[in-house]
Amino acid sequence: MDTDVIVVGAGPTGLMLAGELRLGGARVVVVEKLAEPTGQSRGLGFTARAMEVFDQRGLLPRFGTLEKSPMGHFGGVQFDYTVLEDAHFGARGVPQSQTEAVLEEWAAELGADIRRGWELTKLADDGDGVEIVAATPEGEQRVRGAYLVGCDGGQSVVRRAVGFDFPGLPATRRMYLADVTGCDIRPRFLGERLDNGMVMAAPLAPGVDRIIVCEDGTPAGDRPQEVEFDEVAAAWERITGESLAGGGADWVSSFTDATRQASAYRKGRVLLAGDAAHVHLPAGGQGLSTGVQDAVNLGWKLAAVVRGDVADTLLDSYHDERHPVGARLLMNTRAQGMIFLGGPESDPVRKVFGELMTLEDVRRRLAGVVSHLDIAYDFGAAPGSHPLVGRRLPPRPLRLPDGTRTTTTALLHPARGVLLDLTDDAGLRESAAGWTDRVSVVTAGPESAEVFSGATALLVRPDGHVAWTAGGGDTPETPDAPTATPEAPKATAADIAAGVDSLVTALHHWFGTPEVA
Repeated sequence: MDTDVIVVGAGPTGLMLAGELRLGGARVVVVEKLAEPTGQSRGLGFTARAMEVFDQRGLLPRFGTLEKSPMGHFGGVQFDYTVLEDAHFGARGVPQSQTEAVLEEWAAELGADIRRGWELTKLADDGDGVEIVAATPEGEQRVRGAYLVGCDGGQSVVRRAVGFDFPGLPATRRMYLADVTGCDIRPRFLGERLDNGMVMAAPLAPGVDRIIVCEDGTPAGDRPQEVEFDEVAAAWERITGESLAGGGADWVSSFTDATRQASAYRKGRVLLAGDAAHVHLPAGGQGLSTGVQDAVNLGWKLAAVVRGDVADTLLDSYHDERHPVGARLLMNTRAQGMIFLGGPESDPVRKVFGELMTLEDVRRRLAGVVSHLDIAYDFGAAPGSHPLVGRRLPPRPLRLPDGTRTTTTALLHPARGVLLDLTDDAGLRESAAGWTDRVSVVTAGPESAEVFSGATALLVRPDGHVAWTAGGGDTPETPDAPTATPEAPKATAADIAAGVDSLVTALHHWFGTPEVA
């Protein structure tokens, strides 16, 4: 094999996956048809959960000062996301080009082999590996790897070449996006619905405004089309009555509301992630953020498989966990499109939705949906299990035995599993001794006697999701991110005995066979 994993596509998903694979010890080659990044940025931020994921790998300082706002929207209806603990609308004003630059630098530092100007032309999975053929400036080149992941966007060559089923709904409208220069455009941050369409506008820099134009009745196909500034300006004037004459654009683009999702995220040795696996109406930076989370879910598993620690059946959990998340993403973006973009026929929906938004439970639920903080993987836990199982470990400060301090996110920087012992239980730590080459065993106490819903210990996967807990099993589950309780946990002898057995089972399942002393 030339490499362990071939990643096709050097967007945020592919670059995040490359870094994750390198942290897991896998060799990775990234092939990207563009010789240089375009510098264009459809996305201008990422969700609260994506921000946590970047923090888990120590990447946030590379973005500089990040603006995050408690105020966000669902379908253009504004509300305060901090109604849910830890939630906010995400990082704002971060161009996708910056996110890609940060991730490419990080992945390259970790040793990822990133080959730009390589356009995939053929691929074949022979059951023992995957070989690609790419057109490059030096001529046709071949690379063979154990696995291949298509991160090559909504028009994925990988998806079509391998024959992944991609059902869904065709586009009903075509929309325009442009970064306009030389015009004095009134901001319309949440969008403005007018007689024959919807427009949005926000300043990006002095003299530069991002506009989105959604004209009713615009014909559409599944594939975005090339567009010129004059076409965008004409649509803007038809909707708003305002002229953009005399202005120009740094770049223009079109997109649609096509909604599709791959039926399976894996076929043999080929997998899909990001927009290659799901396409939808852009809403709230969720596309980029979901792709990054796809990569973080898959990366540690694929690295463990190529290391030989676990059987490749672990890769099936990638589809099992992320496909429902993708389906829910498509559901919420379609709902937002109906509210946001629909014409007069959607007025009753907007009115009912506005009434529902007066209810705090509705705002909490929607904040969880768009922030991605409510994602809960189904690990087959028994009824009454701890509410953190399957959910992300919330970012919390911790105090180590030597008096120094750390955080739950800092523990995840190496992309290893973490057994967090909150009660200094030597027996529990000893039961994990065979996995210390891939699981960090940490004894720590929560700051200010804060605990995690009564848990006395937690096993956390490298993607930050809790795979097992001891203690706190009777805590009722809520649809929101779990909150802390005010008193330190107490573990009984029976709790500890049962916990050791279930911990060993979880370690075997997620991290494979232990090392033999």
